[in-house]
Amino acid sequence: MDLYQEKLHQAGELLAAYDLDLWLIFVRETAEHTDPSLKLLGQFSFTWPTAIMVTCHGQALALTGLGDDEAVRRTGLFTEVRTYTQSIGPELVRILSVYDPQRIGINISRSDVSADGLTYGMYLNLCDYLADTPYRNRLISAETFVAALRSRKTPQEVARLRAAADLGLRIFTAVGDFLRPGVSEREVATFVHAQTNASGATTAWDPAHCPGLNAGPASPWGHVGPSDEIVRPGEIFHMDFGVKLNDYCSDHQRVWYCLRPNEDEPPAEVLHAFNAVKAAIRNAAAAIRPGVVGWEIDAIARQTITAAGYPEYPHALGHQVGRAVHDGGVGFYPRWERYGDKPYGTIDAGMVLTLELGVRTRYGYISLEEEVLVTADGYEWIGQPQEELWLIR
Repeated sequence: MDLYQEKLHQAGELLAAYDLDLWLIFVRETAEHTDPSLKLLGQFSFTWPTAIMVTCHGQALALTGLGDDEAVRRTGLFTEVRTYTQSIGPELVRILSVYDPQRIGINISRSDVSADGLTYGMYLNLCDYLADTPYRNRLISAETFVAALRSRKTPQEVARLRAAADLGLRIFTAVGDFLRPGVSEREVATFVHAQTNASGATTAWDPAHCPGLNAGPASPWGHVGPSDEIVRPGEIFHMDFGVKLNDYCSDHQRVWYCLRPNEDEPPAEVLHAFNAVKAAIRNAAAAIRPGVVGWEIDAIARQTITAAGYPEYPHALGHQVGRAVHDGGVGFYPRWERYGDKPYGTIDAGMVLTLELGVRTRYGYISLEEEVLVTADGYEWIGQPQEELWLIR
């Protein structure tokens, strides 16, 4: 069973658990805009309106414009591939009448971009096609189902995520060998891109902003590209980076201190900050298990870092990682409006998530990011976590 067959099989199994009879992905001309859920099921390129349907009994159907169908048929993924010429509506209604689903999940969400692939225009079209049928009133959000399908990684997905993490961390090691006083953030970014390309991978997010780099306290914080700041003795160098390898991402942060002449170790203030960040991540990780609520894990890290004398970090503790570096679904989110309903979801076995936070100091930004796989009784690290502050000599 290949990766896409694995996910289709998983989708059929999950539908009943989320009280859905049929899942409908409804798209058009995907070169310009596509539904994020399509990437879970295969590599598709549609020219005309297309309906992908999965039933709770395990059937997978595709309804495509004539001319798009053969490429879909060759994937071998679908129980049936049907076509239309003038309008998708009549044939879509005929298929639905055969299966007569009582609850039809569609990809709309107010808080999760990965589950919000149905455009408003296509939603209106769908409603028009179903207007004189009972199915118009059976459309409901598939948000929780889609989140589960994306979140619960199959064995092949976990293997790909581990391989991406291994490569990303090898590049971090190479960066550590490359760093020296006077090297600029831009030079580091060029080096990282060369290492990534030579490994047959791409950056996990857009290369203009990946890696995220901070050389010293003057470097701007946040999702910003490299600046002209340089590595200086007595300052921190921080890197946020991941790769995409075989369609799956990694996402880690690492931090170095550049020793001054005749300095054997970082100042106590720097070590205190590093150890506080590390402790917040470890304390949060220790509480991870299936069934916990996402915001509760964030709260543990938040309490740890404030107890150490630092302000709260202005973002979530962690997000899911998969085909996208921010892979949707529940995560370790605080109960803030900007995160919608996602903080209140439960954590399940098979999820791969980050644990990330940092503090700003007069020496620079000290932040770590680790990945964990949620297991049946706890968690496993995806990649070796950073145990000590790395040094630039």
